[in-house]
Amino acid sequence: MSPSNERPTAERHRPVMLRRCLELLAPALGEPGAVAVDCTLGLGGHAEALLSAHPDLRLIGLDRDPDALALASERLARFGDRFRAAHAVYDRLPEVLERLDAPAPAGILFDLGVSSMQLDEPERGFAYARDAPLDMRMDRSRGPSAADVLNTYPPGDLVRILRSYGEERNARRIVEAVVRERATTPLTSSARLVELIRGALPQAAMRTGGNPAKRTFQALRIEVNGELEVLERAVPAAVETLRVGGRIVVMSYHSLEDRLVKRVLAEGARSTAPPGLPVVPEEYQPRLRLLTRGAELPDEEETAANRRAAPARLRAAERIRPAR
Repeated sequence: MSPSNERPTAERHRPVMLRRCLELLAPALGEPGAVAVDCTLGLGGHAEALLSAHPDLRLIGLDRDPDALALASERLARFGDRFRAAHAVYDRLPEVLERLDAPAPAGILFDLGVSSMQLDEPERGFAYARDAPLDMRMDRSRGPSAADVLNTYPPGDLVRILRSYGEERNARRIVEAVVRERATTPLTSSARLVELIRGALPQAAMRTGGNPAKRTFQALRIEVNGELEVLERAVPAAVETLRVGGRIVVMSYHSLEDRLVKRVLAEGARSTAPPGLPVVPEEYQPRLRLLTRGAELPDEEETAANRRAAPARLRAAERIRPAR
């Protein structure tokens, strides 16, 4: 077992923007029997705080990573049957609620991206700063790994992935290096991939934007886990499951996620009435009320204490009307 695994779960994970999440969700969670859903349970930090703050709350935690689910379940065992775990990707939320015979949630939380545990365990291959097998699967029991993607995808698809998901301007240079490498030796090591990226980039690109491998690793992780496709289904589905008066909070960590979340919440907060109607019928009125003005950011104190909080962008909304 790695040293990171030997530390207590609570010490391995600092929930991002925890106080603000609790503030935004609290008005919806006070009624007896209220149900909240943590769609990205991770190591259970947000879930633990919510259950502790609301003694009558019941919480359902979803995660696609069986290892994280097991650790979080152990951490939350003291809450007894107030907590229920579900091994599922978060776009399956409606099915999970139906299977558990749960009522419409009063609160839903998404903390997107890769978890602290996945970053801290070298064998998962998420971190570009340490050598590891090129895996990057959040659920290692299924699907192709990052190595499979790099060694089998056509060059054009690899360029598209790096440009679309990593916003990598030098995608073609990187892919050309990957294709030359894999023609003789399959890529299996994160350190070798970082080396190829460094060798492919012009010097000007090496001087800006942090680690030059960051964008490529982000793009591969998103492709391997289908993150944007899942998120595009998950946020509208979550909004639909919320009860009237329920609240949704979403934290994202890069612009692709944040733009998608912004669009879904903004659409829900707009009237769909044809222009020129003197009175807007109820079925055309907004279903959501935005609770944040733009995306909220972590404060300086939090980013100083937890560098992984720095890119976080938080948006929230309240369900104000039933389904049409």
